[in-house]
Amino acid sequence: MNKVFPQGENDYTAAGPKAHPGGEGAQACITLTNRTGFLCHDQRSCIPASGVCDGVRTCTHGEDEDESLCRDVPQSLPRFLVAHCGDPASWIYSDQKCDTTNNCGDCSDELSPVTVCPPCGPGWWHCPSTFFKYCDCIPRRLCRDHIQHCSDRSDEYACPGP
Repeated sequence: MNKVFPQGENDYTAAGPKAHPGGEGAQACITLTNRTGFLCHDQRSCIPASGVCDGVRTCTHGEDEDESLCRDVPQSLPRFLVAHCGDPASWIYSDQKCDTTNNCGDCSDELSPVTVCPPCGPGWWHCPSTFFKYCDCIPRRLCRDHIQHCSDRSDEYACPGP
């Protein structure tokens, strides 16, 4: 069951019509994968935030691709759908925060002080300052694969592997 947060509750508020024209009346929800989502007009379908204005009509009536919502992304999106990166000019969809992937390019969507994420989950290895795609945790399947993914090489000598 998706959790629905009507406008104005739990800090998931859509800004007024001047700030975010497409956000008027929009509602946040929590997807089945425990991520921020957009509640379709049927009040049952909760699509991931990153599914809004992606060129694919996911909601039955297509409100996730509505012109007023998508005309000036990210300014036209409700605040609950947008997360800002360390670089103020960069942004991501809010469901991309703390997903273990470096979506911002500077890891600000995965590391403090910009974002506070929970510790690595099962199937992940925590290591300082990783390279490439991941920031603070790497999938254990990458451990002991003879390729350095952690700056301290702990993925090759300390990680127990998958």
